[in-house]
Amino acid sequence: MALSVSSYHDTTGFEALSAEWDALLHRSASDAIFLTLEYQRTWWHHLGEGELLILAVREGEVEGKLVGIAPLFATESPKGERVLSTVGCVEVSDYLDLIVARGCEEAVYGAMLDYLAAPHAPAWDILDLCNTHEDSPTLDLLPAIAEARGWTVSTGRDDVCPIIPLPDTWEAYLHMLDSKQRRELRRKLRRADAQTALGWYVVGPEHNLETEVEEFLRLMAASTPDKATFLTPRMRDFFRQLARIAYDAGWLQLAFLEVGGHKAAAYFNFVYNDRVLVYNSGLDWRTFPKLSAGIVLAAYYIRHAIEQGRDVVDFMQGDERYKYQLGGQDVEVRRLAIRRA
Repeated sequence: MALSVSSYHDTTGFEALSAEWDALLHRSASDAIFLTLEYQRTWWHHLGEGELLILAVREGEVEGKLVGIAPLFATESPKGERVLSTVGCVEVSDYLDLIVARGCEEAVYGAMLDYLAAPHAPAWDILDLCNTHEDSPTLDLLPAIAEARGWTVSTGRDDVCPIIPLPDTWEAYLHMLDSKQRRELRRKLRRADAQTALGWYVVGPEHNLETEVEEFLRLMAASTPDKATFLTPRMRDFFRQLARIAYDAGWLQLAFLEVGGHKAAAYFNFVYNDRVLVYNSGLDWRTFPKLSAGIVLAAYYIRHAIEQGRDVVDFMQGDERYKYQLGGQDVEVRRLAIRRA
């Protein structure tokens, strides 16, 4: 397969590829919301640093069919090494990868490395691909292609992402849990149901999205000191724009649990490819210390996902205890690092 590689060194790359980016993503093995044009462009605008380098691989000449995208950016490590990382790496982007049409992976990876090895390519010492799903063909194929050039390859686990494969009914889900967790969840839900004026909702057209996002950010900052520190002005602006973009695309599930009109818990989720992706949460545990509001709201959106025929609830990165109480089963995201000779 004859391939050509074009490079973009600023945000014009997002615009030049905008008509083809998501279509290629849907034809790839790495179709995740964090690799959509909408997310990548938003992350770079608010959180990106260094120098952008987007590689576009096409069949034949530069006007041929798009078969690969490598969204990269260059920074300098504390050791003075030039590092190329995937746009989105590491912060707040749970699944990342190279974007390659299925069946073309080996040829496209080779073309990408050919470009990076050429004298005209930007200088780099390490290609750092973080948060790559354990099933990605990148992990299977790219190391051998790099090692054939005499480059050094290392891999390791970045994190775990507990997931729940969803059955057809709520009762079948409950019986997936061990008996202790099943009894405990039922007890929490009975206690919640006994509360007067308790309810939950997902933000929709009848709500003001901007107001609801501010309420989410308030709850998130109230959850833990670490989350309050995490929510810098730049990160808050990122969440605000991401919420709008995801909502307009039909991907946002911003859910709240209320008691007597007071918001007790919130989840900022995505719904993408029939998967509910649990992105972040907020909790007013001081006002309702015995309600288990976070677990209750999680149970509600799991039941809602089953009723809607979703395939998976994906808690994404982190091994927090509640994810396993609710039936999470680990998959890994891995890091692949290639060092030039």
